Amino acid sequence: MAKILAVTIIVIAIASAVPIVMHIWPLPQDISLHGHLIDEQYTDTMWEAGISFLASQILLAIFIWKYSKPAPNAGIKRFPGGAAALVIAAFVLVGTEVLALGVFGAKAWGQAYFTPPSADALPVQVQAGQFAFYFRYPGPDGNFGPIHPNLISEANANFYGLDTTNDQDSKDDIVTAEMAIPVNREIHLLMHSKDLGHSFYVPELRVHQDFVPGLDLSIHFTATKIGKYEIVCTQLCGLGHYNMKAYLEVKSQADYDAWLKQQAALQ
Repeated sequence: MAKILAVTIIVIAIASAVPIVMHIWPLPQDISLHGHLIDEQYTDTMWEAGISFLASQILLAIFIWKYSKPAPNAGIKRFPGGAAALVIAAFVLVGTEVLALGVFGAKAWGQAYFTPPSADALPVQVQAGQFAFYFRYPGPDGNFGPIHPNLISEANANFYGLDTTNDQDSKDDIVTAEMAIPVNREIHLLMHSKDLGHSFYVPELRVHQDFVPGLDLSIHFTATKIGKYEIVCTQLCGLGHYNMKAYLEVKSQADYDAWLKQQAALQ
């Protein structure tokens, strides 16, 4: 029975690796300038974690096969150094793996989070709340008006709590339920949550950023292909989480300008 279990473990381990090695489920198309760095990091992670997983499962199967039924008079064999040596070896192996992944991903991580956006990046605010995203664009003055939490009212469609009567910068702000951006233009995404934890995930952009209540977060990216892409929340945020999504449209500069003008007329 033990040998059947050992063989089963190896078969399952190898079978689980086949779809990944053969790229049966490929990644979505990459439409961002930084996407290739994320894909390289993903590939490195899968290889390193995959090899470690297969090695551990094969080793487990070998031990089950060899030591599941010791001879009646066989003495107890101990690992050199005892349990402490095993713990140290595991610590070194896992630590080396984590360190290697950090080194491999430093470039991708640094470009996304430690390199500031360019001065001419287009700022777009995104607010997440149960169970919808809302987006805000600055008007011709290039400035966002302040947010007044006490004025936020979905009933009055004042999703950002803007005081357009007293705040001059708020008068020309554009608030939409869908996001549009120009192609080949860097976007500076300014993110905050209205209530609890959410996330902003666009697989094609290779952008996945959590919203943290109480914190203003930002990320920047450049989309390189015109099209319509889904934005989804991947953090369980309540009963309506399954339906919390919006759409990102990447447009030509002319189409984006026309769209923005149309949205301004609807405010």
